Amino acid sequence: MDVIWFVIVTLVGGTIIGLLGKLVAPGDRDRIPFWLTVVCGIIGMLVGSYLYWVLFGSNNPRFDGHKATPDNSTNGIDWIRHLWQVAVAAVAVMVAATVTGRSRRT
Repeated sequence: MDVIWFVIVTLVGGTIIGLLGKLVAPGDRDRIPFWLTVVCGIIGMLVGSYLYWVLFGSNNPRFDGHKATPDNSTNGIDWIRHLWQVAVAAVAVMVAATVTGRSRRT
């Protein structure tokens, strides 16, 4: 059951982060296919979370009686980590649009 939950969360999160990344990416990036948007979102989730943890997460002090981990580095919703994820997804969308030749050049 844990694997199914992981896949569902990854796909839903990748879709949301990918669409947000596509939204904030400069230029016309709407021409990449939906599946590539989801892949960019998943990349954004994984790489953005990793970068956030490397830069900020390990410096967090103990809270609630346990040490901060990559999965749980704050007490609440970690908005800054999500911003990192969207930024990485935006870069991934720009790279994907350039590599696939689907960006419109004006």
